[in-house]
Amino acid sequence: MRSKLSYNLIVRLGGILILFVFWKCNQSDSISYKTFEQLPKIDIHSHYKYSREYLPEFLNKWNMKTVLVDVALEDEDSLVRNFDNYLDHYKEFSQYFFLCTTFTAAGIENPDFIKKTLEQLQKDLSRGATMVKVWKNFGMVTQDSLGNYIMINDERLNPIWDFLVEKNIPVIAHIGDPEQAWRPLKDPHNPHYNYYKNNPEYHAYNFPNIPSYQQIIQARDQWVQKNPNLKIIAAHLASMANNISEVALRLDNYPNLSVELGARFGDLAMQDSKTVNAFFERYQNRILFGTDFGNSKPDTLLSKEDLETELNNLDKDYQLLFNYLVKSDSIVVRNQKTKGLGLSENVLAKIFSENFFRILEN
Repeated sequence: MRSKLSYNLIVRLGGILILFVFWKCNQSDSISYKTFEQLPKIDIHSHYKYSREYLPEFLNKWNMKTVLVDVALEDEDSLVRNFDNYLDHYKEFSQYFFLCTTFTAAGIENPDFIKKTLEQLQKDLSRGATMVKVWKNFGMVTQDSLGNYIMINDERLNPIWDFLVEKNIPVIAHIGDPEQAWRPLKDPHNPHYNYYKNNPEYHAYNFPNIPSYQQIIQARDQWVQKNPNLKIIAAHLASMANNISEVALRLDNYPNLSVELGARFGDLAMQDSKTVNAFFERYQNRILFGTDFGNSKPDTLLSKEDLETELNNLDKDYQLLFNYLVKSDSIVVRNQKTKGLGLSENVLAKIFSENFFRILEN
């Protein structure tokens, strides 16, 4: 009797041990964190406008380079760009950075608009830019003399797209904003609540004359479709991050389209992690890592303590995003409770750098 009980106990303990090992294996990350740290990484969406002494060491720590993305802000009758700031930063640490220039449709009614725009783009490309960004000026800001908003599919812009195709220059397209921009701010836990609270000038809900979200997305889709040879990276998960099935539909319909993740991890975290994981697996060749991180003040205006705090916060911010992609633990991203995706080394390698270089070089 004792031997039979001992045998049954051993069998039960053995079964429990097998279940425990199986559970631990399922809980473990797809790759070791050390392997992840060694993966080459490109943050394709950053705004480090001003130099920082800590950046080279920081980027070395993560084996990372980053794309400095210019944005053109329209201020009444003037246009504010920061390309020269990014160019200075690029010249100082060229081994860590890529340059992305930009343009707007301001002055599109002028007969020399195309000529001047192409001259500006050619100049920036000759100084090192390898990409061009179009921003939500198209559809949400720039208006013609009659007050009509200039959309990204405006046929007057076609010579610019032809030029970029000829030069084999990819376009990072931030067209539109999250649907939250067209809704009242009611939920403080929404990932975009603080942005629109602090930047009311971009909260479309406050400006009834701005085209609807649907109109802007439709114009964007038409532009992508009509320019099949233009390499387009839709920033912020194509401004549809809250519904990845809609993103998937665009990726299925437009072979020239890829997407980047900048500032939309909170939207991903709101959705079922298994569904998001399946999205990454299916479109692993079309997704690029980006953050939208940056700085806005020269270091001469910051104290030593300010710079230390800035670096610590930056490290925490990157760490959080990396943990979401690499690990499978429970995690909170932009007030959203979810589970990490635990992506494989093969998928991570593509998202972090391989897709970027394929788009840039092919």
